[in-house]
Amino acid sequence: MAKLGKRIRAALEKLEPFKEYPLDEAVKLAKETARTKFDESVDVAVRLGVDSRKADQNIRGSVLLPKGTGKKFRILVFAKGEKEAEARKAGAEFVGGEDLMKKIQDGWLGFDRVVATPDMMGVVGRLGKILGPRGMMPNPKTGTVTFNIKEAINEIQAGKVDFRVDKTGIVHAPVGKVSFSAEDLAENFDALMAALIRLKPTSSKGKYVKGVSLSSTMGAGIRVAYTPN
Repeated sequence: MAKLGKRIRAALEKLEPFKEYPLDEAVKLAKETARTKFDESVDVAVRLGVDSRKADQNIRGSVLLPKGTGKKFRILVFAKGEKEAEARKAGAEFVGGEDLMKKIQDGWLGFDRVVATPDMMGVVGRLGKILGPRGMMPNPKTGTVTFNIKEAINEIQAGKVDFRVDKTGIVHAPVGKVSFSAEDLAENFDALMAALIRLKPTSSKGKYVKGVSLSSTMGAGIRVAYTPN
């Protein structure tokens, strides 16, 4: 078994095994157990009672975090004509069409989020195997396939987070940075959970939210006692 480092041991000493903490305590612990010099993200993992192999239970969506993410995104936009100009004016770092597609196919991934106009999805579709596994494939459900490019870019920079359930039924999403106040992290957490609750499929039986944990990027996982309102 791998030997735990001092940072991890110090973090674990603050936690009681298997205990579920109230949200305010969990957030404070996540901030206290962060030990790196950089401003770590605070991430949430939610285990849902869904079968992601079923189309109607493959949870996917987005949420605008009220306190933002604490990060400025490098946005790539697939557009042409007037929409290309709109994207550049709105602050997209990279705008184009087949030129960008070929660049990505050659291995370039110097961007964080991707937006596309509907008429460019024929081009973007060829990148499914590259962007899909990285969670960056544009999708109408997350508002990243749209002719309203300016609004899409503004929402991303304001704190819009995309999420989707993985094969094990877990949703991972950031809710801010360790430097955020505990109150701001809690408010972002509540917004994320509310979005997940709204997406509960009618075909999902039994308990929907089976477990929630919170952690900084390099910190220990902290179980959160969560009961939907």
